[in-house]
Amino acid sequence: MSDVRLRRNEICYVTLLFFLNVHTVIGVWPKPQIVATSMEQYSLNPGNFKFQYASNSAAQLGCSVLDAAFKRYYSLIFPDYNAGPRDRHHLFEAKPYLLYIHVTQGGCESYPNPESSESYKLNVSTNQAELRTETVWGALRGLETFSQLVYQDDLGTYFVNKTEIEDFPRFQFRGILLDTSRHYLPVEAILKTLDAMSYSKFNVFHWHIVDDPSFPYQSRTFSDLSNKGAFHPMTHVYTQTDVRRVISHARLRGIRVLPEFDSPGHTQSWGKGQPGLLTPCYRGITPSGTFGPVNPATGSTYKFMTRLFKEVASVFPDSYIHLGGDEVDFTCWKSNPDVRQFMQKMGFGNYFTKLESFYMENIVNITSMLNRTAIVWQDVFDHHERCSSQAVVEVWKGGCYLCDLRRVTKAGLRVILATPWYLDQPGPTHDWARYYTVWPLAFKGQNLGALEMLQFEEKKNVCCVFDIHVSAESKGLLKS
Repeated sequence: MSDVRLRRNEICYVTLLFFLNVHTVIGVWPKPQIVATSMEQYSLNPGNFKFQYASNSAAQLGCSVLDAAFKRYYSLIFPDYNAGPRDRHHLFEAKPYLLYIHVTQGGCESYPNPESSESYKLNVSTNQAELRTETVWGALRGLETFSQLVYQDDLGTYFVNKTEIEDFPRFQFRGILLDTSRHYLPVEAILKTLDAMSYSKFNVFHWHIVDDPSFPYQSRTFSDLSNKGAFHPMTHVYTQTDVRRVISHARLRGIRVLPEFDSPGHTQSWGKGQPGLLTPCYRGITPSGTFGPVNPATGSTYKFMTRLFKEVASVFPDSYIHLGGDEVDFTCWKSNPDVRQFMQKMGFGNYFTKLESFYMENIVNITSMLNRTAIVWQDVFDHHERCSSQAVVEVWKGGCYLCDLRRVTKAGLRVILATPWYLDQPGPTHDWARYYTVWPLAFKGQNLGALEMLQFEEKKNVCCVFDIHVSAESKGLLKS
């Protein structure tokens, strides 16, 4: 009788072990558009696993983006694997598992752009998987998905389940902003952030590289900007080599680098290395010795900006440049007699929002001449002055951000939403759930009665939707 009990326990144990080991993997992040997986699993031998370009793929051996990705993802998929003599022996014993990559377009040496397709189809089956995509950028997203499908059992054996996935991003712009002016970050920290972004399929690094506290960007044309404006001219700067390194690292992960040079406000650090750029403030009829925003009333300002942005456009290959335009304090402009005289000459009266709009229009025109599309903070739009139809508006202020989205898109402008995703925003400690309960398209478009009609009227302009801010204490939303 005791022997029977023992055998029953053994059978139960074996059955339980079997069900624990055979399971489906649903941990792909972000969740794919269409996914079908089953209990059928295949063991993967790291020594016999290989990435393989399909014979008819437009991308082949020598493709810098995918060649580098294969090496990177092999280590991510098999983090504990170290090839030894025995592993090399098994290489000839077992049938290899091949992941075929088929890319229909080239572009291996290009940079990701706002129109780049990131869609892919992944089919995992016996002895092989197939990844089909239009571009190398879609292939990167598919490789990330495959890496998340692989898992280990308690004995260290690698498995992947039979899976079919069809995926594409819901939004074209999925960004993270880093403020490296208030908090200088070593290049290695930025590179690690780019790695982390790729794991969640983010595709835009919004580099808020300069601001009031410091000017760490080391300009070729205006070296004193960082020499005198950085926290330290040697240890707290980003050299041209540093910037190229960041851009290269991002490109290999399908990430665009969007530089932000915010003006006319947030420019105190600029004035340290560029005399005459900022507006002298007055106390009555006497200069106070302090300075305000960039001086919009002098021709030298626009000559300087033209040369600076010509350099920026040559260094940063992305077709977009963020020009800022937020939180401009008009106090200093109001105190300056030359600025007031200029406003009367231009017919602005006492409307300083018109002066700011004049300045921003000139800066947008400068970047447009450089074949760059401008992004501006919503303050520029909120002043109800002229806003270039080519510009993209980034919504960041508190309140009804869905109302702001509707106003901007109703005006026919494209929009980026940042408001709900400030990571240092006041709120309950570690209340991460709120970041996942945002519905950017939950507003009614003109003449629309149903939210499912997302591709018509205003909503077609919400193509660039979220920008997560890691550090942005200057925003009024965050001030105590």
